Amino acid sequence: MSADNIKFSGFSLAKRKELRGDDFYDVKTIGDLTIAIVCDGVGSATEGAQAAQRTTKNLMNNFKIRPKSWSIEKSIKTFIEAINAILYQESQVNYQSSELVTTLTIVVIQGNRLYGANVGDSRVYLHRDKTLTQLSSDHAMDEEGYENVLTQAIGIDSSVEIYYFENLLQKDDSILLCSDGLYNTLDEEYLIAHIERGAHSLVKKASQLENDNLPDDTTAVVVDILQADELQILKQQNLEIPTTLKKGQTIDGYTLTKPLIQNERTWLVHKKTKDYVLKFAPLEALDDETTLDLFVKEAWNAKRLKANFFPKAVIPKTRTMRYYVMQLFHGEDLDSYLKNKHVTIDDTVELASTLLDMSQFLIKYDLVHGDIKPPNIMIAKDDDENLEFKIIDFGSITEVFSTNSRSGTPSFLPPERFLGDSISESTEIFSIGVTLYLSLTGKYPYGEIEPFQTPSFKEAKRPSTYNSNIPEWFDSVIMRAIALDKEERYAHYSEMKYELLNPKKVKPYFTKSASLIEKSPLLFYKIAFSTMTFVNFILLYFLFK
Repeated sequence: MSADNIKFSGFSLAKRKELRGDDFYDVKTIGDLTIAIVCDGVGSATEGAQAAQRTTKNLMNNFKIRPKSWSIEKSIKTFIEAINAILYQESQVNYQSSELVTTLTIVVIQGNRLYGANVGDSRVYLHRDKTLTQLSSDHAMDEEGYENVLTQAIGIDSSVEIYYFENLLQKDDSILLCSDGLYNTLDEEYLIAHIERGAHSLVKKASQLENDNLPDDTTAVVVDILQADELQILKQQNLEIPTTLKKGQTIDGYTLTKPLIQNERTWLVHKKTKDYVLKFAPLEALDDETTLDLFVKEAWNAKRLKANFFPKAVIPKTRTMRYYVMQLFHGEDLDSYLKNKHVTIDDTVELASTLLDMSQFLIKYDLVHGDIKPPNIMIAKDDDENLEFKIIDFGSITEVFSTNSRSGTPSFLPPERFLGDSISESTEIFSIGVTLYLSLTGKYPYGEIEPFQTPSFKEAKRPSTYNSNIPEWFDSVIMRAIALDKEERYAHYSEMKYELLNPKKVKPYFTKSASLIEKSPLLFYKIAFSTMTFVNFILLYFLFK
């Protein structure tokens, strides 16, 4: 689930007047997972507090390096069993008894699904529609008078009995994780009425009821579901993926007119009085869940990323097949345009500005386009005969710092991407720079690179070498954008945009191999003049000696 759809809070107070308690908690978002943990170090054990802290940190660290092939259930159970074995064995070596002992409750949220487990008597509750439901199961004795005696805890034995559960989440759900210090003080009626105030309020109320003299360490973590995960909802829809599509076929009122791409999965369509573009899920999505995930994400991005540099897109609520609808942009892609026409310097500056604005818009969502190049840029003339640009291909959009090798086209990638570096603002700026270079010169700065080729990069010639109309300042902007050394390249879109808007402040850019006469003609001639003067002086000296 997106971090924007979740809010969480956590708070802990030690018992009585103690400065530190035996409880420990943590909440983190790691990739597409939100993980919350509460551990209550067993007070009768010598190292209960250490066990609580180590268990929490160990589980969080393991989820950071979790094998992607592992299910959430396998991950939870495996990680719990591992830390239990570590703490038990260490206790036996150092104390000859179980002293590193703690209870544990953990929840992991992915999409609209809640995965959880507990060992001991720390609890997980789900608050929904003014009802509080305990999802965890206490590992404690049933006999009267022994209710607080644990039958299971982390580190108490060589093996551990884990209570595992799963549930689907809804908008406005709240998940409460807490130690027994909280639920033994606050009744369910109070928790239901005040859970929306968050963890701090609940723990402080428990302390207030005990006259700020809590009989036990008290900890709470509250996770609020602000919105349902739309991406998961879209994926779970029972929609047909058509295997064949034909001209004249009508789907949900859209009549297929002609395919726009060779694979015949993107069509020009007509509905009522307007033309649109329909993009269908690829056939591979029938059998490959990863392909389906990518298409669902593409459709979701197309729908939610609303800005004037993207074509408008919608996902019809009543669709019967897996597709999304895009606005038809009357124009041609920049790649086709450049084969018959040329773009002016002013047009190219406007293109650069559009690409940077688009990139800055996406970075607010922690996204990058991933495949900036002329075929993904639509071009047309507005009412005043000025060129305007639209950026297409929502399928390439990916998370910033992703190492997804599917993203990008070789000729537009910087050297570090071929070495496995992640996608960043700097690598996107390189793609923008290559696009501008190609638009103005008709040439790739480092040659055309074929897929699966391991390229060797040589310093590029300045674009003004091929197009003398390019002003010196814009020449330097493009060269800095395509610098092979990422330390010399713009690191952020804002840096490049600033120079684009302030040509007089652009410093001349030179490659490392540039000669002195290129970098500073005046200095070169000063040195040359001084050298010749000195040589002439020496010659005169020996001549008249």
